[in-house]
Amino acid sequence: MTQGAGQGPEAERTATLRDFRVPAYVNETGPYAHSTHPGEAAPALDEPYPEDYPEGYTPTERDLPVINRGDTLQMPVEPAAAPAAQPADGPGPLYVVGDVHGYLDELLTALREQGLVDADGRWCAGTARLWFLGDFTDRGPDGIGVIDLVMRLSAEAAAAGGYCKALMGNHELLLLGAKRFGDTPVHSGAGTATFQAAWLLNGGQKTDMDRLQDHHLQWMARLDAVEEVDGYLLVHSDTTAYLDYGDSIEAVNDTVRETITRNDADEVWDLFRKFTKRFSFRDEGGADAVRSLLDTYGGTRIVHGHSPIPYLLGEVGSEDDEEGTRPVVEGPHIYADGLAIAMDGGVTMAGKLLVRQLPLDV
Repeated sequence: MTQGAGQGPEAERTATLRDFRVPAYVNETGPYAHSTHPGEAAPALDEPYPEDYPEGYTPTERDLPVINRGDTLQMPVEPAAAPAAQPADGPGPLYVVGDVHGYLDELLTALREQGLVDADGRWCAGTARLWFLGDFTDRGPDGIGVIDLVMRLSAEAAAAGGYCKALMGNHELLLLGAKRFGDTPVHSGAGTATFQAAWLLNGGQKTDMDRLQDHHLQWMARLDAVEEVDGYLLVHSDTTAYLDYGDSIEAVNDTVRETITRNDADEVWDLFRKFTKRFSFRDEGGADAVRSLLDTYGGTRIVHGHSPIPYLLGEVGSEDDEEGTRPVVEGPHIYADGLAIAMDGGVTMAGKLLVRQLPLDV
């Protein structure tokens, strides 16, 4: 398996990734231009949304259900002043970062609180290991700034004996698709759609598209989708759709990378659609869904982003909630019989951008 996660741009360019065209911006002042909802949906171009969505179609914010669970547990975790000391001959402490979505300032603040970067935003954590769980862009003000930071920290951490790596999120696929395929029609579960329209609907920022360069595209296209570290299975989405792409971590990552490289709009759309699925680990059968992934890929617990903790907890029901309602997120959310750890603190809905050390100090 070629490990591309979180590494800086490689000297060898991928030829199929250089011929991106910048699409014309549609509906820039239209109904999708300011959407910030957490659902990953694509507008049908030739028909309104159907009353009954096909199986597996991800709902929008307006129809994300309120989940009131009595057997879930949100774990508050106090931020560490500095990375925990480790034996000189062993790996450094392990940290994970939830969805960032362009909130660069909030990310820098959270990294400083954990002692991972200094006041200037430079790596200061020595041999610590840092994993980002994907979704660097869209909705927030500076997605390209976030990618630039992660790429720089990757080099600085490696020079210090640690590492900073990243996973592929559905929004990386969305941005890649919007840049590469633009308004080329693709077949979706709700009629004909385009990557460009879906990107705008799901918080795409024109400033990010304007600043997107070849090395950003190549970096995103080489990200891994799944990794196992210290018994933790790291993924972006809380879905079992990874099983569709291989029965080993290496197979999944290779298949995802090959799918992106083939430059087929429908194939990449199907990958994006599957990576937007969510909520597989909650409710009855959720623990079994987690076990299906752990049994296949290894690890004893799964760590994911993608689904905001306020939605998993039922603290936010829809966009029609009373104005002023704010989600309360103090730390990661542990559920599914303790087998799943959710890390998306809902920064896009005034929640919290989570950076935490594993194992959790509870």
